[in-house]
Amino acid sequence: MEPPVTARAYGRDLAYVHDAGFGAFARDAGAAVLAMLRKSGIRKGTVVDLGCGSGIWAARLVRAGYVAHGIDISPDMIALARRRTPRATFECVSLLRAALPRCSAVTAMGECLNYRFDRRAGAAAIQGLFRHVYDALEPGGLFVFDAAAPGRASGPPVKLVEGSGWLVLSTTQEGKRTRVLTRRIVTFRRDGGSWRRSDEVHRLRLYKPQEVARWLRAAGFRVRTRRGYVAERLPGEWHVFIAQTPRRRN
Repeated sequence: MEPPVTARAYGRDLAYVHDAGFGAFARDAGAAVLAMLRKSGIRKGTVVDLGCGSGIWAARLVRAGYVAHGIDISPDMIALARRRTPRATFECVSLLRAALPRCSAVTAMGECLNYRFDRRAGAAAIQGLFRHVYDALEPGGLFVFDAAAPGRASGPPVKLVEGSGWLVLSTTQEGKRTRVLTRRIVTFRRDGGSWRRSDEVHRLRLYKPQEVARWLRAAGFRVRTRRGYVAERLPGEWHVFIAQTPRRRN
């Protein structure tokens, strides 16, 4: 029997909190990416969302007339996504291992490519994913995603965020030599008259934007980079990549 390939990724309570308290990022980024799709002439077809989370972006895609297929490694995130958007399809698997359908666009929002939940994660796996995405895309297809770079850990190392019936305490540490960012996350969620606690450790491999762009070009993409999806820059060293396949392939 193969050993498990994943670390814990967004369990029940953290998945709920991420959806309830941090969904604004997916909504804002989704609005910007939808505009990119339309500007590129992609007004229909299948869009694959890697690291789809609770399905906020998939829901927008379906409302806009696209076929949405979400992929996420967290069963609890996939359960939320299926409830939110029953007209989309979802698959619970590592984005590094998923078989991608033929599609018009692929997206990955929220540092999904940096996470090391899958033990195969790393530079070689990301380069393989880029080739896999290129092969799945139609001519002129878009691959839009963001990735964290060295220097991503900006702001206070300890953060406390609370909402209705929940509280999250996180500490962030970035290894300058290892290029690994570690987030230790403690989630408290109200459970009747008491509080339930859960703990997760998320590790992200940080990639220099120049090397990400180089890997994309090596896979065959034309590449542009931005510092955010909308007018505001993403915090720290966090970059958006807009990659497109040629409209005519040899």
